[in-house]
Amino acid sequence: MKNNFPSIVGQVVPVKNKKYIIGGIISLTIAILFSSCATKQATNLKDAFKSDFFIGAAISSSQIMGKDTNSLKLLFRHFNSITAENAMKWERIHPKPGVYNFDTSDMFVAMGQKNNMFIVGHCLLWHQQTPAWVFTDSLGKDLNRDALLKRLRDHITTIVTRYKGKINGYDVVNEALNENGTMRKSKWYEIIGEDYIQKAFEFAKAADPSAELYYNDYNIENPAKREGGIRIVKNLQTKGIKVDGVGIQGHWILNAVQFNNIDSSLVQFGRLGVNVHITELDMNVLPLPDNFSGAEITDNFELQAKLNPYAKGMPDSIQSRFTNQYVELFKIFRKHKDILKRVTFWGITDKMSWLNDWPVKGRANYPLLFDRNYQAKPIVEELIKLKE
Repeated sequence: MKNNFPSIVGQVVPVKNKKYIIGGIISLTIAILFSSCATKQATNLKDAFKSDFFIGAAISSSQIMGKDTNSLKLLFRHFNSITAENAMKWERIHPKPGVYNFDTSDMFVAMGQKNNMFIVGHCLLWHQQTPAWVFTDSLGKDLNRDALLKRLRDHITTIVTRYKGKINGYDVVNEALNENGTMRKSKWYEIIGEDYIQKAFEFAKAADPSAELYYNDYNIENPAKREGGIRIVKNLQTKGIKVDGVGIQGHWILNAVQFNNIDSSLVQFGRLGVNVHITELDMNVLPLPDNFSGAEITDNFELQAKLNPYAKGMPDSIQSRFTNQYVELFKIFRKHKDILKRVTFWGITDKMSWLNDWPVKGRANYPLLFDRNYQAKPIVEELIKLKE
């Protein structure tokens, strides 16, 4: 590379000027080094935030099995953590009594290990996507407490033992709270009692003492529900039970993101001495049906034109708001990088997002960082160049 600096090679330099020449060379060398560092900029998300937190993605079974190669290119370039979107949920991995389907989950774990990713098992206990047989005997009657605890112990022990030392962390219990912070009256709660959460964490710890164990929920950044989450963590800690983190799912809505609640929740959960993970991040840009709230997957509403205004694509004005609100979120995340360990998006591209069909089937939604053609949206560049 040509430069405009005068050459001193081969010149006779008077001794009295030697210190100035040496000083100049040192200064020039330092300037060149700093200039080189200044121009070197991250070109992907995982490198941009490598000193802050993991950047993760939930991946589908088709991606795990290598069918969606375009998504995988984005995954390996931009992300350093993976969560199985469905492959490790009870109905998939343990569909019948005594029957386990490890084909997809084995491939998921192998993919993460091969690419040096932080691997998250989702999830060991949930009231949804759990077969009805789990809670009943051969006559279809509800199990008693001891029988259901045994079934839970066997399930958790079988999975966590299989992936001991391979999966880094587990969403042990998923969505145990109502919006007001009280306990959800699920079958787990009705049959076992409130200590089913404690038992699930105990079983997971016994199966792999080194794995990180999390409680995960949606809307847990909201004050009432947050208090319920704090109560769960404190209860586990008081009893000496291992709990490493809280997952804030982050299913947020454009123009309705509660930034202050998110900020304060990171602080309050961090005060408990646990890490916080943003576990299922996406941003719904479409109008919501009347009387809708939360992230209950059983909710379903009829498709109407007014609920699907961007069928042909997201307008520039919405794209701009989308970018600005994601940037604001990441400013908060970086502010609390000492507490926040991971930010995981619930999918890679808009094409595969669960929000296309929920809570209204047949809609085109645009909640993620990459579009249906596997192209980065403007927000990707903005996040990569985000400064402290």
